[in-house]
Amino acid sequence: QVQLVESGGGLVQAGGSLRLSCATTGNFFNINAMSWYRQVPGAQRELVATVSRGGNTNYADSAKGRFTISRDNAKNTVYLQMNSLKPEDTAVYYCNVVVSVRGGVFETYRGQGTQVTVSS
Repeated sequence: QVQLVESGGGLVQAGGSLRLSCATTGNFFNINAMSWYRQVPGAQRELVATVSRGGNTNYADSAKGRFTISRDNAKNTVYLQMNSLKPEDTAVYYCNVVVSVRGGVFETYRGQGTQVTVSS
């Protein structure tokens, strides 16, 4: 059983910053890719950023230059630092992790989501 606990969402004015965290606990060997997605009602879930176990990162065009994804492998935690927030960043943000549960077997888990609201 693997659990993800997210924190850090909230209400912020445009131009402000927020830092999201997602801690992974449970039974697994290690965590491979860690990602943040976001979703607004009526729209498809959007991949915001991904970080590999080795630290390689990828960002959606909408996040480049403003958001930074990072991870602490010792704490099994992924972070999303969001700066220069815009009203269009308003969404529910979900963390997503791929874990190795036993040799050659990987499973994907998603957090419960945290609301980010950016006021204009």
